[in-house]
Amino acid sequence: MNSTEVILLNFSEIRRRSIKLWSGIPNEYLNWKPDENAFTIIEMIRHILEGEHLFHKIIENRGNLGNYKSPWKELKYSDLKNELDFAENYRADFLSMINRLNELDLENVKIERKEVGQSKKLGDYLNRIAYHESVHTGQMLSYLRTIGIDRPQIWD
Repeated sequence: MNSTEVILLNFSEIRRRSIKLWSGIPNEYLNWKPDENAFTIIEMIRHILEGEHLFHKIIENRGNLGNYKSPWKELKYSDLKNELDFAENYRADFLSMINRLNELDLENVKIERKEVGQSKKLGDYLNRIAYHESVHTGQMLSYLRTIGIDRPQIWD
């Protein structure tokens, strides 16, 4: 496997496990949150899906978001299926972009986010994107433990 294939496998495995987790959450808990300042379950799912698109745009623009407008802005929250269906084409575009990368791109393309004092190689930046979803998966497992409902077995 080359680096791009490993990165794609990592993104695929993380999302597979996220969907396995999300699919095990009964709909009546989608608006639950541990406190007033936290995401609800459905908000966290959207945050992950929307965040991936935002990161994709950051990569396309090498760090500059310009006047980014989220396609999710006017979308009403409903359920997991609608969230995944809406994100499907954005996810495909993101993975397609990664698939077109080569070793030189991963090493030499720089993502410069001056507004947050961040300068990263593209390979590094992609791994940080994957980590973002993984962290929220851990949070979601904690939510389910707090609620007291069974947690899907994601460690297969």
